[in-house]
Amino acid sequence: MALRFIGIDPNSDTGQCPTVWVDEATAEVVIQGWKADEALLAQCLETGAIPETEGVVRIPVRMAAMLREACDAAERRAGI
Repeated sequence: MALRFIGIDPNSDTGQCPTVWVDEATAEVVIQGWKADEALLAQCLETGAIPETEGVVRIPVRMAAMLREACDAAERRAGI
């Protein structure tokens, strides 16, 4: 896996989380965020099941530009 770092939330206290990368081998966006609490998970489950291999995380809207950059990079990598 070849991860390309895109950015870290500039408002994080320790500069650790949330973070955005692009997996250049698979052309996928990789996100580290705050784990969802029970209330958020309950709302998400109204849409459908969350498989054991998946999870729900939160990231702040101030990271929207980083997400756009990651999506653009993944699309370019995939040839879309």
